[in-house]
Amino acid sequence: MWYPTIQFVCKIANPTKGDKVWKSINVTNFVTPPPGLDKRSSKADEFSVTLKPQPGTDFPEVYLVTANLGPDLQLTLELKRPASIPGWKIGSGPKGGFSYFGHDPNKADGYVIHRFWPRLVASGTVIRDGKALSLTGHGMFVHAIQGMRPNLIAARWNFADFQSNELGGVSAIMMEFTTTDTYGKKGAGSGFATVNVGSVVIGDKLASVTAQSSVSPQGTVVSKTTHLSPEHDPDTGYQKPNQILYEWQGPSVAPGVSGTVSAKLEQDVGTVEKPQGLIDKVDVLAEIPYALKMVVNYVAGTKPYIYQVIHFLLHCRSLLILFAVVQ
Repeated sequence: MWYPTIQFVCKIANPTKGDKVWKSINVTNFVTPPPGLDKRSSKADEFSVTLKPQPGTDFPEVYLVTANLGPDLQLTLELKRPASIPGWKIGSGPKGGFSYFGHDPNKADGYVIHRFWPRLVASGTVIRDGKALSLTGHGMFVHAIQGMRPNLIAARWNFADFQSNELGGVSAIMMEFTTTDTYGKKGAGSGFATVNVGSVVIGDKLASVTAQSSVSPQGTVVSKTTHLSPEHDPDTGYQKPNQILYEWQGPSVAPGVSGTVSAKLEQDVGTVEKPQGLIDKVDVLAEIPYALKMVVNYVAGTKPYIYQVIHFLLHCRSLLILFAVVQ
């Protein structure tokens, strides 16, 4: 009998104070779905994630997350999707959001799934060392599944989440992964393949959804990340960008609005010696259970790191950047 290892991972950071807390705990008695709920909800002794449908309201879908991660950290979060900003996925139907690995989707080597709420209203309370802090703001939600061993999926990842209260509510999000050379355009050993998906919200309405792949013909839609001014980082052994350029361009999906939506963001993340907004360089192998390392054979020639960067910009804007390197 095989029993999966379930973890709850949480990071809370206040860059202005240089303060952060990171929790990654194994949970017990995990069930999905809990009695009376569907599989979009789950619970364990240490946490619960509950979807509360509220059709016909300003917030038709709401997630409530509660967690007791030890005597020093408890949290409650309510994540509400505005009715004017639908969730999205690339592709229609139950297989929308899937990216398949291999030449035949019906006999794929594996897959990943990504489905997004690009802008939501978040509120809640964090209790740290007995002191309560109330939180409110905007964020995003992604339902992500890795249907194969993590070290086979990608050699690199990029993720960006930009949120602003300007122009009635703006969001620009992007997720990009670059495969190992096993899944090049012409098969194993033919190089890397890159998949990028993103969206733009303007005026608290979904304005455009973008997708771009290096294995598909280049079209008018642009969805890409470019690392600029790379520099060797002796801490990780990888080339760390000093600036990152994000680009979105695609047809409008806003009701009654035609034309093309485009957005561009170039962010300075600083040098190795003087980083800008760096929260952490996460050594992934140090954060997953030993048993999982053995199951996925993650330690064979890989040294994955995640760079976590956050910027608080002027006029109530924030930008979260994650970029990861595996090999």
